[in-house]
This record gives sequence, C-alpha cells and structure tokens, in this order.
Amino acid sequence: MMFANRVLATGMLLAALAGCSSSPLPQADREADLSTHSQPVQSATVPEPVAGQTRPHEANEVVAAAAPGGQSPPPLPPGTLPAELWQDGWISLFDGQTLFGWEKSANTDWHVEDGTIVAEAGEKGLLCTSLPFADYELHVEFMAQPQTNSGVFLRTPLHPTDPRQDCYELNIAPADNPFPTGSLVGRLKVDRDTSGTGWRSFDVTCRGGTIVVRLDGEETLHYEDPAPLKSGLIGLQFNEGRVAFRNIRLRPLGAVSLFDGTSLDAWRIYPDQPVTVEHDGTVLRLAGGRGMIESKRSYANFILQLECRTLASGTNSGVFFRCIPGEMMNGYECQIHNGYRSGDRTQPIDQGTGAIFRRQSARIVAADDQAWFGLTIAAVHDRFATWVNGLQVTDWRDDRPDHDNPRQGRRLKAGTIMFQGHDPTTRIEFRNIRIINLDR
Repeated sequence: MMFANRVLATGMLLAALAGCSSSPLPQADREADLSTHSQPVQSATVPEPVAGQTRPHEANEVVAAAAPGGQSPPPLPPGTLPAELWQDGWISLFDGQTLFGWEKSANTDWHVEDGTIVAEAGEKGLLCTSLPFADYELHVEFMAQPQTNSGVFLRTPLHPTDPRQDCYELNIAPADNPFPTGSLVGRLKVDRDTSGTGWRSFDVTCRGGTIVVRLDGEETLHYEDPAPLKSGLIGLQFNEGRVAFRNIRLRPLGAVSLFDGTSLDAWRIYPDQPVTVEHDGTVLRLAGGRGMIESKRSYANFILQLECRTLASGTNSGVFFRCIPGEMMNGYECQIHNGYRSGDRTQPIDQGTGAIFRRQSARIVAADDQAWFGLTIAAVHDRFATWVNGLQVTDWRDDRPDHDNPRQGRRLKAGTIMFQGHDPTTRIEFRNIRIINLDR
C-alpha cells in the first residue's frame, strides 16, 4: 500500500495551554468549566481577552512558531493521510507508533512493533477503538502465522459474548477452521480457499444490515443480517498465535451536506455581530470580527467532517457543537489554531487544532496555516475524538456530572453547530461540510 511503512515519528507530549474561547465567562461559570479536566490546562491562570482583542502574548507565540530564519515549517507528521484520502473522508485508526485511541479488553501484550500493532502472548481478548462506528468502509492489513486464530470484530462491544448476536467477527484462521479467514463466525462461511501468507488486507463495507468483505482485493463474502446491529467498536482479536496489523483506516458513510454552495438556508446569521459571513458557491468564509454562524438543526451524536483553511498565520477560530441554541458559542469547542512553539508540533499554541478546548489539548499540530486541511469531529454520548488530516489528535471522555450548560458539566442533549469568528484578525474558510447524524 502507498503508506505501508509510514510511521508516526513524533512524541506524545500533550501541551496544556490556554487560548481561544467563546464570550468571557462569569467567575462561577469559569470555575465550573475548569473543575474537571482529563489533563491539566492553564486556562485558569490566563485572563480572557476582551471581546475583539487578542491577548498580548499571542502574537509573539505565533512568530515563535515559525521556523528559524523564515524557513519552511516542519513537515506534517507522517501519521497524516495523503490528501486524496482525507479529502474523501478517510481517517486513520492507527498512527504507526502508539495505541492512542485504542483500549484493551484483557491483559494481552498488545504493543507497537516496527509500525504495526502486534499481540503474541497474554489473555485472549480484543483491542478496540475507544469510539463506536455505525456505517463505514474499513481497510486493515494483517499478517498471521499459519495456525493463528485471530480476527477483526465489527460493531462490537468491548466484551462480546456471542458473535451470532452482539458483534460481527471477521475471522483470521486456518483453512481447517469451521470459519476460515474471511468468514463471519457463526453467521457465514466463505465458499472458497482463502489461505495465504505474508501481509494481507481486508476491505470491509458495513452499511445497515449489509456487510461486504474483500480479501486481498477480491470480494469473498456478502452477508445480509435481518436484524442488524446498529453500531459498535472495531476490535482486533488475540486468540491464539502471533498476529500483526497495520494501515488501519476508516471512512464513515451516510453523510449529508450542511452547505450546498448556493445558499445559507441551513444556517442562522447574526447581522448585529462584527463577523462577516460570505460564500462563493463552494467556500464559506468568516472574517472581520467576533461572532458566529449557527446551524438551524441540532445534533447530539454525530460525525462532522469538513475542510478548512486559515488565511493568515496564527489565525484563531473553532467549531462549536452541542451548543445551547442562540447563545454566544456556548458549547463544546473543537479548537482551530495551527501555531506551535519552537518549531515543535507537539507544543501547540492555544491547545492546537483539534483540541477539545479547555478539556484536552491536541497531542500534535497536524495542519498548517494557509493550506487546506481536513477536520473530523466525532461526538458519541460522552466520548469525543478529533482527526486532523486523517490523524487522530484527541480522545476524551467527559466524566463530569450532567448539565444543560456544557461549560458547567456534561451536555448529552442535542445542540447546534457554530463556526467562530474569534477576533478582527480571524480570516478563515470552510468547504465540503457534511455530517452523519448517528441518532437517525
């Protein structure tokens, strides 16, 4: 594959920075908003900017983010996907170096080895994505020893009990197994010899009750479930024998457009705010000052995908979601800020693009100013994750008590989506905005 050997050669340092926000909060709200974090942030020690102004230190930090002597910025992390993939909606589930975004169901020795996920000892169990998915295309490459029994679990819980009922188990097993490689255990056996050696690939489409499997590029299974599972985790199985996985990526299916290029009928504009909103048929542009554009529909559980371009270095903006309708950017915020310190992408300014602002910093800045980049935001119940150019940069669970106001607690109910004009220097463009409503 075109990036079979791409390895994410970057650290896991999580910057704890303050920055872009909605309107300044009263002290009581500020304290509630900062009371429970998955990791420490410094927002409580940095004063909020006056509306329409930039904090004095921001300009210096943005300059410091540039490479010395006016050189080009460092290259994007190798874990990012090629543009032709993220533009088509693909996200990577494995960065090539860490198990970020995954969780184990048992005491298995899951580890990363030479750019692959490997298991060969320990308890039988799964390594699962932290986030569930519903309809999707999945690509995964695997290598198994001749007698290995493993698999890729689809729409599964972390601890499945019966592959005929609570998951779809796409088997990796010898030819003499009742369900050899490419079969769905307990559901449908492949009708041909699927044995092989070396690196192999599954390409799976899950859409409603239909599951189609291609093994090494050839369709080997088509299954129709009369009582389909709606969604679930993706799991890699250790059962018996060494197994390795690499190049694991997914494309969510079922998106609908939020911007048709010809009108803003799906959006609410606030003409009394300083921000200006324009569109030219394909691009939605915000500039000129503080304010927002708000979706007319509300969403609770969703996957939002879009392309974004900042038009100046150090631009600060954000995508807000599960917002209280009509209130000034009162929701969870996915930060947009491509600045970083000392030429080090693992030291983001203002928590970095993809951060769940005030909750979890982006672990690396995976986009550049003045260049189009892809942004994916997933919100499922109390779990949130973001991808920038196909690379996952956050994975956060909101474990605060429930509250209608997301600044003060966990908001699970539906809310609107808002794009932010942060201050007079904000100049930003959005295009190809689409959403998958997981509650439909």
